[in-house]
Parts: sequence; structure tokens; C-alpha cells
Amino acid sequence: MRTITTTEDLAAFCEAAKSEPYVTIDTEFLRERTYWSKLCLIQMALPGKTGEAVLVDPIEGGDALSLEPLYDLFRHEATVKVFHAARQDLEIFFVEGGVFPVPLFDTQVAAMVCGYGEQVGYETLVKKIAKESLDKTSRFTDWSRRPLSTAQKEYALADVTHLRVVYESLAKQIEKSKREHWVGEELSMLTDPETYTIRPEEAWQRVKTRTTSGRFLAVVKALAQFREDYAQKNNVPRSRVMKDDALLEIASTRPTNHEELGRSRLLLREGRKGDIADGILAAVKAGLEMRPEDMPKPDTSREQLQVNPALADLLRVLLKAKSETLGVAAKLVASASDLDAIAAGERDMPALKGWRLEAFGEDALRLCKGEIALTARGNDVRVVKIV
Repeated sequence: MRTITTTEDLAAFCEAAKSEPYVTIDTEFLRERTYWSKLCLIQMALPGKTGEAVLVDPIEGGDALSLEPLYDLFRHEATVKVFHAARQDLEIFFVEGGVFPVPLFDTQVAAMVCGYGEQVGYETLVKKIAKESLDKTSRFTDWSRRPLSTAQKEYALADVTHLRVVYESLAKQIEKSKREHWVGEELSMLTDPETYTIRPEEAWQRVKTRTTSGRFLAVVKALAQFREDYAQKNNVPRSRVMKDDALLEIASTRPTNHEELGRSRLLLREGRKGDIADGILAAVKAGLEMRPEDMPKPDTSREQLQVNPALADLLRVLLKAKSETLGVAAKLVASASDLDAIAAGERDMPALKGWRLEAFGEDALRLCKGEIALTARGNDVRVVKIV
């Protein structure tokens, strides 16, 4: 088990990877005590059972290790970069290096397209495809502590060595089914900077509330914007600033001074004093003074849809039949709320675009127009054209 701690050694490995058709990659990181993920370890493996697998240790390497050779490999389009459930890994590299791996292959996305289920785990794929079992003993380890044990290193390397077999199998299945463009459409979202760009002024949209009062939402927006901005600048979790339940409580009570703020039942101790307390009070004031035209407006369009329940049920049957026939996870194609929206007449949605239109959307629209019917024979559901 070779551990790379210098830029020179990393560059040599990445140069070797450039001559290969693919390289498998994974990371270990911590995020419990920070806003941004702390990169603790990178694992990479070259093709073949005997292909070299290495650990890249940015903690041990320190200033002697630059990740620029890895980013250069990411830009090398002749070598596919293979990840499993890549979103968090890609966010780390995008935030730290401003780069995405191209071309990218995500085995979790590919597995859903190949019918292995919704958000299938790496362990499941290793068992089904590589016919191997993973040692789980190091799953909840603190990857920031050094030195790493032999068991930890073996656990980390298993995330990229078995991934070679999983990738090669799924790539063949994708090619055989001619669904490369399906996977490509899904992966395009993972390599879109907007996927990882969090704007403080939009943070209120992630706070769940049933209240639609403009003034209440104005205070929620100001509080959420302060929390997001403070958490990003100080690299602390949002929950360390204030949790959602505390934010909603403050939006209701609207304290105007430190004494009133101190009466909050849900606010953490850190939020009752110092910069956080001052920021909360300033946000409440800003929300109360927000002009009506600037107040946030919740999206209630789907709540106002007039859903045809019978048609929605038929669409669910159609989706189940189509997904089983195609061997693709149904939830990857459309959600239950998507089906309700289609049954209510909405047409501008992902379920009716791209590969989903081909796989399901075209027949869904025909069903809505009364151009096709569904028949059942035993456990099979079939689509029948209506003349």
C-alpha cells in the first residue's frame, strides 16, 4: 500500500494514469465540524487486478503536496475518471481546485440506469458485480487523525480496487443497451458549477415552513441569508449558527434586543452572544423593514394544480411497467409529484425531457391525450394504441 505525500510522486502516478483508459477515484473527508468538507485522503487505482492502487495523503503531505497534478489528470480527456456517488467528491475538488474531472463516469448513476435500484450503494454493487464483500470496520473512522492503521488503509483502497470491476461491468451494460446519452445527461448536472454554488440570498428556499405570510418569510429570508453567509465565511456548519427550528422560532418572536433574543428556547448558546447574536438581530430588523416588492414569494404552483387522480394512478402504472421493461429505477425517471403534475396538465419538467421523454414521457403524454390504453395480462401491463 503506497501512500503519496509529495507533488513529485503524485505527478508520476497521474502521468501513468494518462496512458490508461480509466482511473478509479474516491475520497475520505470530514464535514461534521465545518461548512466546507475537509479533504483527508484520496484513493486511486489503475485498471486490471494488478493495476497500481495508491493513497494520496494531503494531511501528511502538507505544503509538500500540491494537487495540481491530479487536476491536470482531471482535464486529460483520454482517461475516464470513475467515481461512485460522485457529488460530494466533485464538490470538494470544485471548491478547492475549481475543476471537474472530464470525462466522468459515476457508477451509482450508471447502476440506476441499468436497473440496480434507486441510489444503490457501493457495497451492494461490489457484492452483485464483483462478488466480493467489504470490511465495514473502518466505515465511521476519523479520517483526519494520523497515523492511519493498516485496516483503515485497506478499507480506503477497497473503495477503488473493487470499483474497477464494477465500472467495467456497468460500462459494458450501458454500451450494450445504447444508453450512453442517458448517463451523459445525468452526469452533466454533476459537472455543472450551479450544482455546487450556494447563494446566501437563496438559502431561505431550503427552510421548510407552512407559513406563506410575506412578512414572516421576509424575516426567514434575512435570517437564512445571515446564517449561510456567516457559516461560509467562518467555515462552520449552519447548525452551529442556528438550526432551522431556532430560525423559525426567531422569525415568529422577532426579538429586537439581546434580552429578548436570550429568551429563545431553541437557540444554541453560541447564538445568544457576540457576532452571531448581533447578526441575528440585524437580520430580524432587515426582514421587518423589507419592502413588500422584495419579500420572498413561495412557489405554490404545484399546490394549486388540479390533479386528475384517476389519470395520476394510470401514470403510476405506466411508469412501473416502462421502468420494469427497460430495467431502470422508476424514481430516476419520475417522482410521485411529477406524475401528479403531469396528470394536472404541467409539461415543463425533466420527466418530459431528454432521455426520460424517450423512456417514459412520450407514452405518458399519449396516455393523457387518450391515444393509448393500458391492459393487464397476469403480472404484465401492456400499452395498447387506440385507433
